[in-house]
Amino acid sequence: MTRPEPAVTPETEFFWTAGADGVLRVRECLSCTALIHPPQPVCRYCHGDRMGTREVSGFATLIGFTVNHRFHVPGLPPEYVVAQVALEEDTRVRLTTNAVACRPERLTLGMRMRVEFERLGDIWLPLFRPADDQPESPAALPADEFDPVAIASRVRPMATSEKFEDRVAITGIGRSELGRRLMADPLALTVRACRAAVADAGLTLEDIDGLSTYPGPGALGPFTEGGVTALESALGIRPTWYNGGVESFGPGGSVISAMLAVASGLARHVLCFRTVWESTYAELLRAGRISPSGGITDSWLAPFGAVSAAHTLAQTAQRHFHRYGTGRETLGWIALNQRANAALDPTAIYRDPLTMDDYLSARPITTPFGLYDCDVPCDGSVAVIVSARETTADLAQPPVLVEAVGTQILERLEWDQSTLTHEPQVLGQAAHLWSRTDLGPADVDVAELYDGFTFNCLSWIEALGFCGIGEAKDFLDGGKNIARDGLLPLNTHGGQLSHGRTHGMGLIHEAVSQLRGRAGPRQVADARVAVASSGGLTPSGVLLLRADR
Repeated sequence: MTRPEPAVTPETEFFWTAGADGVLRVRECLSCTALIHPPQPVCRYCHGDRMGTREVSGFATLIGFTVNHRFHVPGLPPEYVVAQVALEEDTRVRLTTNAVACRPERLTLGMRMRVEFERLGDIWLPLFRPADDQPESPAALPADEFDPVAIASRVRPMATSEKFEDRVAITGIGRSELGRRLMADPLALTVRACRAAVADAGLTLEDIDGLSTYPGPGALGPFTEGGVTALESALGIRPTWYNGGVESFGPGGSVISAMLAVASGLARHVLCFRTVWESTYAELLRAGRISPSGGITDSWLAPFGAVSAAHTLAQTAQRHFHRYGTGRETLGWIALNQRANAALDPTAIYRDPLTMDDYLSARPITTPFGLYDCDVPCDGSVAVIVSARETTADLAQPPVLVEAVGTQILERLEWDQSTLTHEPQVLGQAAHLWSRTDLGPADVDVAELYDGFTFNCLSWIEALGFCGIGEAKDFLDGGKNIARDGLLPLNTHGGQLSHGRTHGMGLIHEAVSQLRGRAGPRQVADARVAVASSGGLTPSGVLLLRADR
């Protein structure tokens, strides 16, 4: 079998056929001479639309690589090396590729690479091998478009002095059973979570006039229950407002969208829901009872075996290690903390003790990530009710108020063109959050931060200012600062790493539980302010919540 082929369009044909004469070609703006990749019809720098192509030398700097052990891709048996290179002509242009003709242990960041094409029919894939002429010392990593330390200066000021956050509250939370291979219908899980949230708020289904979800319907495999269409068909809610789609404020972005709808008066009580059924899906796939769907099909990534977010984030983590001196143990403290917290939550999937030796010796996934750097695929559904604040006096639970949200995109959206040393779509949203409140990091009592991978969580910790950029190694050392009785109680139910991958909504559920003071043995004393983040790499969102007590 051959490796996945890119989708060749009239706009990209020049790139994928360039290897026929052995010359790498890149889109060029004829107005300002900037190189643009992936190819676009307009220049993102000068906004000119006179576009051409430029022949480039084929030399580049190695700015990231990860050795894949876990993922099986046709034509690329493990262990293959996914790499990122920055072109010497313009280091803003990065290519995802494979490093070839060199053992992985001989690769070093900053080494010089040269293109070597591999033919697949009429397509030529640009792979890269170490150049014969290496510099005396490796090149420095290129600079990001924005300095992570100074990114707050790029945040747009508030459009109005009135905050929509002041007009809304979270009034109900609910969850279905959560587990591995439940073999349950995903829509049935959704209905259970939604009914639980509605009952928790003291409402009825007749009171619900809005529905909001992520990612909606489509060929998304185990990441959808069918969206608003499926739930409305099951329950007959007849909403005045509804929302469902991938391009939102992260997997928990449905909650922020619901807040906007309620604040504008389109609805009074919006039911937000998120369902995953990954472990059952995998079981059905192995049994041949369903066909595969979803997955990363990006033509700039998939042909090189970069079929998981892990491949992109592993290289980002590697660069953080390189620049700031962090290491696997730094990430390990996050995994150990989440497991210790999960031990106190009977609904968590993984509750057995985890040691640093267990973490470091676990099977590799894609370097530097091992098994315990990755969240737990599971089946389950989480629901949240967003209500108009003036309705909360008549409801069953004390409202959780919304202090601020952070949503602004400041970083490149293309995974391999974005921020080098932190998970993309974290720095901008974090800075935006703090621009909408007088509170600061020191006011946060509990943090529920997205941990699809340990490194995601580290990125949010630094981006939100709980320690300085590049200071996570010292902040996380020993795990004391992030323990339940530490400076920043982190992912108090076990996070996605141990509780289960509920795509951000489980983090919001736990933040609300903490602010209500009803988290049982894992309760953080006197928790009044919580931050909950959702997503990263793809567009994300972050919420600052506070107790009304």
